[in-house]
Parts: sequence; C-alpha cells; structure tokens
Amino acid sequence: MKPRLVFAAAALAALLLLIVGCGASSTPDVADLAPPGAPVFVEGAVRPSGSLKANTDAVAKRIAGIGNLGDFVVSELESSARADGEPFDYEKEVEPWLGERAGLFFEKVEGGDLSNLGVIVESTDTGATQEFVDAQVNGSKVPYEESSYEGVDFWVGGQEGNAIGIVGDFLAVGEDERVFKDMVEASSGDSLAGEDRFAKAISAASDGSLADLYVDVGGLIEQSGGQIDPTARQILQNAGIDPSEATAVASVIPGSEQLEVELSSDLGGQKPPSGDASALLGSLPASSFAAIAVSGFGEQLNEAVDSLDEEGVPGTIPPNQLKKGLKEAGIDLEGITGSLEDAAVFAVGNSERSLGGALVLTASGSKATEAVANVGQLLRSVQVEGVTVLKGGTNGFTIRSPELGNKPLVVAAKQGRVAIGYGVPATLTALAAESGKTLSDNPTYKEAVSALGGTPIGGFVDGAAAVKLAEALVPKSDQGFREAKRFLNSIAYLAIGTGSQDEVATAKVIVGLK
Repeated sequence: MKPRLVFAAAALAALLLLIVGCGASSTPDVADLAPPGAPVFVEGAVRPSGSLKANTDAVAKRIAGIGNLGDFVVSELESSARADGEPFDYEKEVEPWLGERAGLFFEKVEGGDLSNLGVIVESTDTGATQEFVDAQVNGSKVPYEESSYEGVDFWVGGQEGNAIGIVGDFLAVGEDERVFKDMVEASSGDSLAGEDRFAKAISAASDGSLADLYVDVGGLIEQSGGQIDPTARQILQNAGIDPSEATAVASVIPGSEQLEVELSSDLGGQKPPSGDASALLGSLPASSFAAIAVSGFGEQLNEAVDSLDEEGVPGTIPPNQLKKGLKEAGIDLEGITGSLEDAAVFAVGNSERSLGGALVLTASGSKATEAVANVGQLLRSVQVEGVTVLKGGTNGFTIRSPELGNKPLVVAAKQGRVAIGYGVPATLTALAAESGKTLSDNPTYKEAVSALGGTPIGGFVDGAAAVKLAEALVPKSDQGFREAKRFLNSIAYLAIGTGSQDEVATAKVIVGLK
C-alpha cells in the first residue's frame, strides 16, 4: 500500500460507516479506544446486510442513481488510488480482515475546526491486519519510523505524518503520534466508553441506524473558549437548555423512500420543551415552500421581555422603564406577551419578485389585536414616514421604505392572530386560517405528516418548490448549484418533528425522496 492509502483504509471504513453501515447502536468495544472527553464520536457497522443494506441502496439509487453504494465507494477509492499511481485492491487487502464495526473521533476544537482525528476499525484477523499495515509502510514513498508505546508497536510517517498500528483487536489510525498514543492509553485505562454522560447519551441512539453521532455540546463550547453568542445562549436557556451541560446524539436511518435522522439531547438535565404547534403549521398558506412552528413562544417572549425590562437598554432605556413607558403610551407589553401562545414562520414565492412570508402568532383575548391597532395609530400620530393604516376590518399598518425593496413590512392582527410579514398579500393570507387553501390541503405536506407517524410536525419544506425558487435566484453560471441540483431534485419534502421523553428532547428530520 502507498502513503495516502495509509489513511485511505481508515477513510474507507469511515465512509462505509457513514454510508453503508448496519445496526449502528454503539457498543463499548470501539468506544474503549476513544479518549475520555472526546467531544465528537461516530460509530457504526461496516458490513451491511438485510433490509438495512437494501434500504441504503434504495436511497442511493433515488438520490444519485447508484445501485450498490458499498461497491461504488470501494470503486471510487480504488480508482483514485490508481490515478495517484498507488493501486489498491480492497477485496484482497482489506476485506479478508475487516470486522463488523468501526468508529472515529475528534479530540479537540482548534480555531473553530475539529482536530486530532482518530479512526478505529475492528479486525477479525490481526495477523492479516498487520500484513496490511506492513504493506502500507513498505510501499510508502515517504518513509515511516517504527515506534512503541506501552507495549504496542506502531509506525509514524508517510505524506500525512499519520500513526498506524494494531491496538487489541482493532486497527488504529491517528492523525499524528499523540492521537495514536491516546488510543493506546484509552484501551487500557480511562476512555470515552467509561464516561457516564456518553453512556447515557448513546443509549438513546435509535436501533437499526446507519450510523450514530455523539456530540458533547458543553465540551465543544468549553474547548472553543466558551464562545457562544449571548443572545443564542439566552434563547437556549429560555427553552430549558443549558448548552454547557448538554449532549446530543443523531442516528441516521435509511428507508426505501426516505432518509431519517433521529436526534436526542439531554439538554443539560433541564426539562425539555413541550407542546404541539402542528395545528398552526397546517393552517399556514398552502403555497408555502417552507414553514416552521414552535409552541410556547409567548412564555419564552415574556421571559425575554422581563429580562430586557430589568436590565434596560444602555444609553436608551433605563432599567425597569420599558414596560412602564410603553404602558403610558397605551401599549400594555406585559398583557400582550401574556396573551401570545404559539409562533410560526412561512415563506412563499417562486422568484425574487414574488418572494414573501410572515411571522404568525396565535393569541388569546384581544390584547394583541388592540396593541397592533394602537401601535399603528401611534406611528401615524407622530408622522412616521411611510406608515399606512390597514383598512377592511383588519387591524394593522404597513411600513414602506427603499431599504425594504418593492414590498412593505406589514403588521396585522385579526381573529386571534398577529402576523408580521413582507408583502401585504402574504401577510393577510396568514391571518385567514379558516378560509382558502392551507398547508393541510397540500398533498406533499400530507406525505410529510404521514412520514412522521405519531410525532407532531413542526417544520416543512416542499422540495420541488424550494428548488424552483433557487433556480430563479441562483445565477445559471453557478457550477456548484448545477451539480447539486441533480441531487436536490430527488427530494420531495423535508419534515421536522419534535417531542420529549423524560428529560430527553427528541426530534425527527425526514427527507422524503421522489
């Protein structure tokens, strides 16, 4: 074997893991070689069989016209090796000893990028695996140096400076010598598999998955110097999420007509959000090419307003004066936020000119509706340029300015709803939940709801409509989009559903395929 293929064997295992894996629920064996505290870990099986292999190949066929994805990956690797003057025969050199499972991990985050990569591949015949290693070392154009650590012999070198050797019943490949030594230490001491937070998180991985990805969210934040946008942190905390303590697991599950990603997170031990905003989502305009809805928005907004009022706005609004000042102007901010319930956002249009959308809020009582009318009258009374009050039985107003383009910003309220949108038609359509066609009448949306089963739908994208808009917005000369389009054209819809179980928040993302 030649130098670049020292890592290509590991890359092959990783690609098979991520693309044609089988039954990827994590077991301690592979994770036993991952160093403790590794913030990212992926594990799966590399010898697919049965329905999972059939489903994986079916997904590859629909997306890329590839009948057997495993054979395709191997063929591409061998072809690339020949082009580099480094011929590689997977069937003879790897397949005889390749075991059932493989994994990879990253130890650090440096400059915003994951680093210190290690790959672990199970071996059914360590003698044959050693022959594979020796062939790589001896065939390399850039020499390797032999080394040993805690009784484990290995080699370091090649074009990439990788370290490769046998650790127990596994082929271990490290990005460098330090990573390999970390795997040796983990195999006989503390490892990721022994950490309670990892064991708890990975136990939530879905059965029959293609691959499982574990992420220590708090670990990533800590290694990146604790850098997280303060606003984003506040939003997460208002949703019951402590990002410094949270972990997450994503499982990829192929089906004959769809690709599903199931996610779970312990949210740092906080109580997961609850509620169901699917009724609001389904009531949005039928022509929406993308829409998302969340429950409990009013509670989160109320907490955010209380915090803003308490702290004030430096140089503009003193502490504890925001709500008081607005109330004196006839706007009961506390009453408004208290009346709001769920929220949704949607987008319509198939060109730049027809593009529009709105934020839609459901509200109880009349507080929010009255507030919209009062704000419109207030803006008109102080002669704010570009403001026009809506007529025809709808409370609200529009704001026009050159910065907004050819459509106005619209704020409107009617029948227990508030809509803030771009363009009058799109915004007013969002208020008419009881009349006209809605997403619930859209056949593609119905497919998305059905695919999620008992999980309430919280997000939807119409694949064909989204691609049509992208075609109108992206220049025809953009080669990247032209290449991606053939894959995007295979997507019928994207469906997102959320839920919770005990202290774990769950979500499903389903890509429906044509």
